[in-house]
Amino acid sequence: MKNFAPIRAAWKGELTPRERFSRQMRFQDVDRSFNMEFGYWDENYTQWDIFVQNGITCEEEANVFFSFDPIAMVFGGVWMDPPFPYKEIGRNGNKLIVQNEDGLTAQIAQDKRSSIPHFTDSTIKTPDDWKKVKEERFRLNSPARKMDVDALIRAHPPGRDYPLGIHCGSMIGKIRDMLTFEGLCYTWADYPDMLEDMVETCCTLVENMLDQVLGRIDFDYASGWEDICFNYGPILPPLFFKEVVMPRYSRIHKKLLNHGIDIWYTDCDGDVRPLLPIFLESGINCLFPYEVNSCAHPGELLDQYPTLRIMGGVDKMQMIAGPAAIESYLKSLVPYVKRGGFIPFCDHRCPPDVTPENYLFYLDLKRELFG
Repeated sequence: MKNFAPIRAAWKGELTPRERFSRQMRFQDVDRSFNMEFGYWDENYTQWDIFVQNGITCEEEANVFFSFDPIAMVFGGVWMDPPFPYKEIGRNGNKLIVQNEDGLTAQIAQDKRSSIPHFTDSTIKTPDDWKKVKEERFRLNSPARKMDVDALIRAHPPGRDYPLGIHCGSMIGKIRDMLTFEGLCYTWADYPDMLEDMVETCCTLVENMLDQVLGRIDFDYASGWEDICFNYGPILPPLFFKEVVMPRYSRIHKKLLNHGIDIWYTDCDGDVRPLLPIFLESGINCLFPYEVNSCAHPGELLDQYPTLRIMGGVDKMQMIAGPAAIESYLKSLVPYVKRGGFIPFCDHRCPPDVTPENYLFYLDLKRELFG
């Protein structure tokens, strides 16, 4: 870690970050809100003068620079191993054509700016394709799936003062990554048994990872990643989630509960409202980082679902708009932060459209209201 002076002092408090996170997420009294953010676009590190002038080049450094509360996560081998080799295939105008680690052919901007690739082809189209890839890259006994639990315990000792999570992978979002948006829809229609076997494979890999660490490391929360929704709702209908995905969530949830882990968030952008009852019934009780513009003000869902937690939910568009909009929006969150179960931060990685001046105003006002 580089040596630099933090630009903001840590918020004062009587609790440790671990105690604060645990109590806030369980609707208990706290000294102040847990203070964290979800990071930044890559462009921020070259365009924000406060980053450039202070040598801040990554999220880890930014978290120290702004004196955020520490929080950590453990990851295991719950996806493809080995991945497909990343390679450049050719060029199309100002687009670079590549094969990515999930076996997709994609066109990406040659200037490396943050943008969503345009996927044009998938390695997996038929059950025979899946059978081959499954045998080669989803083996349960792959060496990379063996967790070095002793090393993890040394890195995150029982007496730590920060919250530690265990990442429970993805039941369908990474499958979407492997098939493409359109490919996932066609697979659901043409090869439903193949798609369910993919979901089952993802679940089995997560269970294998959990069996190695649960009971040996005391985790404070669990996380997941789906990104299976867009601004009109989920890619596949809720019935698919209820019949195919929910039973796998429930199996993972049972393992987590058996070891005292009752906070489980999933990172799912877009309008998650059609899936939220299924998430809650399955044991996923927290949304992260909860995008506002494709969904709703976080208060609407927190009012509707008393057991729901949200991490994130600060509308980045209001952060772009400036101090008056930031103040109005943050003040609308006050009763929900006070109630508990809600940790406010930018509703995805902060884009460079938010000026450094607006961002510092936001951080200072957040401290005034919640710190």
